[in-house]
Amino acid sequence: MKASAGSAMTTATNARIPPGPAEPYSPKEDLLRWMQRNFERYGDIYRASVYGSDVYVVNSPDYAEHVLLRRWQNFLRKGQAVKRIALSLGNGLISSNGPLWVKQRRMIQPAFTRESVAALRTAIVTPNVALRDRWQAAARSNSSVNVTQDVSSTVLEVTLLAIFGADYGRVAADFHIIADESRNLEFAQTCNALAKVIIQIAEDRRRQDRDASDILGTMMRSRDRDGGRPMPDTQLAREALTLVIAGHETTASVLNWIWYLLSRHPRVEQKMVAEIRELLPDAAPPSFDSLGRFTYTRQVIEEALRTYPPLWLMTRNAKAADQLGEYLVPAGTEIYISPYLLQRHPRLWPDADQFTPERFDAGRPGAEGQRPRLSMCPFGAGPRNCIGEFFARVEIQLHLLLIARGLHLRYDDPRAAETVAAVNLLSRWHFIMQPQLRRW
Repeated sequence: MKASAGSAMTTATNARIPPGPAEPYSPKEDLLRWMQRNFERYGDIYRASVYGSDVYVVNSPDYAEHVLLRRWQNFLRKGQAVKRIALSLGNGLISSNGPLWVKQRRMIQPAFTRESVAALRTAIVTPNVALRDRWQAAARSNSSVNVTQDVSSTVLEVTLLAIFGADYGRVAADFHIIADESRNLEFAQTCNALAKVIIQIAEDRRRQDRDASDILGTMMRSRDRDGGRPMPDTQLAREALTLVIAGHETTASVLNWIWYLLSRHPRVEQKMVAEIRELLPDAAPPSFDSLGRFTYTRQVIEEALRTYPPLWLMTRNAKAADQLGEYLVPAGTEIYISPYLLQRHPRLWPDADQFTPERFDAGRPGAEGQRPRLSMCPFGAGPRNCIGEFFARVEIQLHLLLIARGLHLRYDDPRAAETVAAVNLLSRWHFIMQPQLRRW
C-alpha cells in the first residue's frame, strides 16, 4: 500500500492530490479493466474523471476502511452510479440517503434477522429441489442445460416466494420479466407497473386482515422509531422492488460463477461433495441449524465470492473535505472501491487468480483474521453493507448442498470465462453444461 488512511489527519496545506490519467474515462471501455490498468500504472490510489465527476479510485483495505467504516458518516451518500438505479427503483434502500435511508434500514432489518431467514427455509428449498429434479431428468436423457438461465430463474422464484409468500402466484408472471430486462427507460416503466401490483397486494392483505410471515408482511408490520408509523405503500413497493431485483441478481451471479469454478476444479468439487455426503447421508434437505457444519462447502462459497464478487464496485461521495493518507479529498469527490480488485490484490492474496478454498481455513497461515479487515468485502462493509447478505449466504449454501450431492455439471467449452462488469459481475456468455448423476 502506498499510504495509510489512519485516523490522524495531516493538514490540508501539506495534503496532495493523487496522480492519475489526464484523459477522462471513456464509456466505450470496460470500466473494471480500465480501473485495473490504471492501478498498475499509478498504484493503490489515483484521481480521474469518470462520467463527468472527479473520482478517487482506491485499491487499499486501509483506504476502504476509512471510507466505509471509520469515517462512514462523511461517506454515507452513494455516488453517481446509484442515480441510474434510482431511475428504475425510485428512492429505495439502495439509492436513498440521509435520514430516509436510516429510517428505512431500521424498518427493513427485522426481515433479515437469523430467525426471519430461518423461517424462509421452505421458500429457498422448494425451487431448488425442483431445479435438482429437472437437472436429474436432463442427466438421464443426456441433455444439456443452460446453467446461467436456470439458476437465474430459480433464484428469482426463491426471491419472490420469500418476499410475497402465499401471494407468489399473483406476482410470478409479471416479475419474471426482471430476469431478462435491460436497465433502460422501458425497464423503469416496467418497475412502475410492478409497484402497483405490490401496492394492491398490501391493500388486499389489510382488507382481509391477513398477516404474513414473509418479507413483505414483516415490512408491513414494521414501524418507525419516531412516530410509530408504518411504511407508506409507495415506499413499501419501492423497497420490495429493490429487494427483488438486488436479491435476484446478486445471488444468481454467485451461483453461476460457482458452477463454472467447480467444473474447472475437480479436486475442489470432489472434496466438497465428500463433505456433503458425509454430513448429508440422504437426499432430504438439510436443516437450517446444520448449515454451519459444512465447513469446506462454506470455504468454497467464500472463495467464489472472493474471485467473482457480485458487487464489483462501490461508490461513495465525500460530504465534507477529508484525507486518505497523504492525499486531500475535496468535498464532493466520488470514491470508487472495487471488491473484485481488492480481493485479487497480489499483495493481499497469494496466487490471487487461483481458486483455492483452503485459503479460508481458519487454521491456515494467511487465513481470515490475519489479513487486513477489508481485503474481503463481497457484500460491502459498514452501515451500508448489503442487508440481505445472510439470506444470500444461506440460499447459496442450500442450493449447493441440494444439487451437488447427487449431480456433477460437466462443462466442455475450452474458453476461459470472461466477465462483464454490469450492475453485477456477469459472465459474458451463458454456461451450457451437461448434468451427470453421481455414482455412490
